[in-house]
Amino acid sequence: MREPALVPRLRPFTSTIFAEMTALAVRTEAVNLGQGFPDTDGPSGMLDAAKNALFGGANQYPPGPGRPELRAAIARHRARYGLSYDPDNEILVTAGATEAISAALLALTEPGDEVIVIEPYYDSYAAAVAMAGATRRVVSLVEGADGRFALDLDALRAAVTPATRAILVNSPHNPTGTVFTREELSAIADLCRERDLIAVTDEVYEHLVFDDAEHVPLAAFPGMRDRTVSISSAGKTFNCTGWKIGWVCSSPELVAAVRAAKQFMTFVSGGPLQPAVAHALDHELPWVESLRTSLAAKRDRLSAGLTAAGFRVRPSLGTYFVCADVRPLGFTDAAELAWQLPERVGVAAVPVSVFTDNPAEWRHVLRFAFCKRDEVLDEAIERLHKLA
Repeated sequence: MREPALVPRLRPFTSTIFAEMTALAVRTEAVNLGQGFPDTDGPSGMLDAAKNALFGGANQYPPGPGRPELRAAIARHRARYGLSYDPDNEILVTAGATEAISAALLALTEPGDEVIVIEPYYDSYAAAVAMAGATRRVVSLVEGADGRFALDLDALRAAVTPATRAILVNSPHNPTGTVFTREELSAIADLCRERDLIAVTDEVYEHLVFDDAEHVPLAAFPGMRDRTVSISSAGKTFNCTGWKIGWVCSSPELVAAVRAAKQFMTFVSGGPLQPAVAHALDHELPWVESLRTSLAAKRDRLSAGLTAAGFRVRPSLGTYFVCADVRPLGFTDAAELAWQLPERVGVAAVPVSVFTDNPAEWRHVLRFAFCKRDEVLDEAIERLHKLA
């Protein structure tokens, strides 16, 4: 028998920076600011709802599209943006946003199609495009005069070819922390309508925006509702990243296509957690507002500490992340520094270059997560001062 081998298109994804960096952080007892998950739990009312569902018999398969009370709550939540979705045939519950993105690309693209991905990109995007057999075309964010990472609209238009089928849009954006403006989103919408493209939007940080930034769903722009696969999840909004409860909202035709792929991946998941997420969407958004305020303060705390330690910090208007330029400290390669940091000063971070097809352009940028307790951030900052 031939020796088993991974198909070529998936060979680049056999390992991830997160697993390797986490293992190094554990071994060196480093403060891990590399992974983006909070170290505190979500609202108590949501946790009580999960406990009640768990001990109340909600432990078997939920309906394939998701429990009806959760789909109804998702519809009410999207109505906050002026968007109306039928819970019965325009909403699908998934095993987190990552599965939703993979299922959307598997369902809606095929070999020969191109998918535009904006880099730096969340690492699962490249793997999802590869699994679908499609071709990834990247458009890189650019740094504006104010330090904000902005969308290069001319480059985006130039990237579209007759083979382009879809564009994957992430805002608020991981890893840079940028939030696309109305003007940027309007330009994406114009391009999708002009070139008949499907938009797949990753909106998992939709509530975690700071200062004067606002999250505007791409589906809310004229002509975009029925050509946008809108994806979000409970994990980042309610500090329950391990629950993996996500959802898709779109037209009946697109949702049916995504469901056709999703049902043969996980089929269903999170039965007793779905009622709890429904409760949270309906009742815990005031808690989310306090979370947003807390995260903004943590962003400021870490940004000030990184600046004092000698980094050049980039603006972050959303998500869990702040990016910093390592060159003022005398380093030129952030990836090399990232692998040294755990043993050198006891802090773990992630180089942004691992999220790109063009690492040379991003080799000087590190990503730090600020979704941690204040004492954890303070300890990391104190250790990072040893680099100076």
